[in-house]
Amino acid sequence: MMNAAPIGDAPKPDRKFALAWASFAVSIAAFGLKYAAWVNTGSVALKADALETIINVVAAAAALWAIRVAERPADDNHTYGHYKAEYLSAIVESALVLVTAYAIGKTAVEGFLRPHPETAPWIGVGLNGVATLLNLAWGLTLLRKGRAERSPALIAGGHHVISDVWTGCGLIAGLSLIPLTGWVWLDPALAALVALNVLRVGWEMLRQSVSGLMDEAPDSATLTKLREVIAETATGALEAHDIRIRTVGAITFIEFHLVVPGSMTVGVVHEICDRIEAGLRRAIGRALINIHVEPETKAKHTGILLTSPPVV
Repeated sequence: MMNAAPIGDAPKPDRKFALAWASFAVSIAAFGLKYAAWVNTGSVALKADALETIINVVAAAAALWAIRVAERPADDNHTYGHYKAEYLSAIVESALVLVTAYAIGKTAVEGFLRPHPETAPWIGVGLNGVATLLNLAWGLTLLRKGRAERSPALIAGGHHVISDVWTGCGLIAGLSLIPLTGWVWLDPALAALVALNVLRVGWEMLRQSVSGLMDEAPDSATLTKLREVIAETATGALEAHDIRIRTVGAITFIEFHLVVPGSMTVGVVHEICDRIEAGLRRAIGRALINIHVEPETKAKHTGILLTSPPVV
């Protein structure tokens, strides 16, 4: 017997799409500020920072596409939905980040070979500081909303924006020292640090996206929580085994075998499954749950042993 749970509450694509549009607008504003900072100073480090911000613009545009595609309902060609589209967006962003790191590194090398003093450094520091504050506010918003919506595209964008904040803080501190110390070499050195930070963030984003595409199981804490929910809500059943869980974007797929007494009626079994499904959805939100019901002769005694008295 296969019992398929409804997916749960209806998604709110308009809210996620609005966040993606706002992210696109913020990334353009930040790029404008950083571009102005570079033009006014000629700083190699600020040029590197502006190059990195171009990726934010492209990534925000990719997130707009991915979120729209991910929220499409299942169809004949995609019977499990389009949720993985957001992982594709995050992978594209990761690849672009790595390309940008190379371009920034090349800029840093050129700065070491042909160092030159900055012009109007304090204007550059001020403009970059405004962009950094803008990114801080928006990055924290994206992370909070992305986790609430369970959106890989929004979370990846939030991590990238926050990495810009750390970069911006380092650049502001370093560039402020150049007019005070006369250490011209600090400019390309800061650009090299920007490249390294971009590489770090890009690799982490790529790793997380590949994990999602490969259906990596949730962390141990989540697995333990779901097993506890099954044990608490399966009153009347004997055992649950072969539990498999994967998360794809905003939805979790759960499959397991439920062992019940052979004398139990189909109606009672259905009530138990409904109770389990409701408990799982309360715990994790949207989910597609498949429960394969088996008689007690199929018990493996290796899964969740349910000690409550059977209901027949």
